[in-house]
Amino acid sequence: MTAPRKPRKRRPAAPADAVVGYLRVSTEEQAVSGLGLDAQRAAVEARAAVEGWHVVAWFTDEGVSGTVSPLERPGLAAALDAVAEGKASRLVASHLSRIGRSAARVLDLDALAAAEGWGLVMCDIQIDTGTAAGRFMLGNMAAAAEYERNLVSERTKAALAVKRAQGVRLGRPSTLDRAVVARIVTERDAGSTWQAVADRLMADEVATAQGGARWHPASVRKVYIGQDAAQLRAAADAAEV
Repeated sequence: MTAPRKPRKRRPAAPADAVVGYLRVSTEEQAVSGLGLDAQRAAVEARAAVEGWHVVAWFTDEGVSGTVSPLERPGLAAALDAVAEGKASRLVASHLSRIGRSAARVLDLDALAAAEGWGLVMCDIQIDTGTAAGRFMLGNMAAAAEYERNLVSERTKAALAVKRAQGVRLGRPSTLDRAVVARIVTERDAGSTWQAVADRLMADEVATAQGGARWHPASVRKVYIGQDAAQLRAAADAAEV
């Protein structure tokens, strides 16, 4: 786990009505469709209109899980820099889950906000994290959200295990060309990072499984550990026998 960022001294305080918006979707498909991002943006804009805030900048993480450390998310890291440098008084997200899927992630950011003198706002909950009571409530809600996520994960894994035992093929059929799958496996096995593979695929204008132009490290990894890659390896092993 990446260590939390050390608080820094802020520059002169930003206008109280200046805020930055943060958006995040977990899958590439959501990023390409824009549906998840559009809904989040609308929620932030609605809250800003009610409060009289002006959104001075937007920061987005596309295809990034909420379990990823804030400093390892390019969009959130840039948003944190913006508020720390005094460009805005608050960081606003549509939902608690957009900030983080674990209680520790959310509470670390809240502690950083308090130390650096800016506000952390989630539109789905009405909590003032500038008070002890507000922080207590945020901690409880973050822990509850994490507990619910873990329950869903356990149920999903159990259901998938039953399906696999029944011989059911899980997931949608891949639309990726076999040559693309082979390329990803080869480059990764040769030592390339997920990001490096993604960058080269985009440079060569290779379309994603959904027909998009943008590859993310997570989507490359998904192909590498997927069924098509497993079948490709099995075929290669059989050929060597």
